[in-house]
Amino acid sequence: AFYAVEACVLAFVTLGSGYHLAVSRLKIEYKSKDTCLNGIESVRKCCEGGIGIEDQTVEGFEKLTHPKFEVYADKAGEFRFRLKARNGEIIAVSEGYKAKASCMNGIESVKKNAPEAQIVEVEDK
Repeated sequence: AFYAVEACVLAFVTLGSGYHLAVSRLKIEYKSKDTCLNGIESVRKCCEGGIGIEDQTVEGFEKLTHPKFEVYADKAGEFRFRLKARNGEIIAVSEGYKAKASCMNGIESVKKNAPEAQIVEVEDK
């Protein structure tokens, strides 16, 4: 099964090894549909209210409390972000972006769309 939320802002896909979370091109694997749906709720809750963005690409960056988005540069020099829940657990990670501005736009898209997104179940092909 494929679990998608409005305009693929949140998408849950079954791919052999389990469920995967895609949030504006993010991906986290889940072992069951229930934990997958719990993942949706965790992302939604974290995105409600003024969640901060900790930009780890800036020297001397300010460490923020959880929940938060963390922006960082990977070994290939691409910009990525991860979403950490209140307990510090990583609940979503992004793909690599060539430009930091694109990475920041991805975060803004998740923050804007995740809280109200509708879940739709679609058959896997």
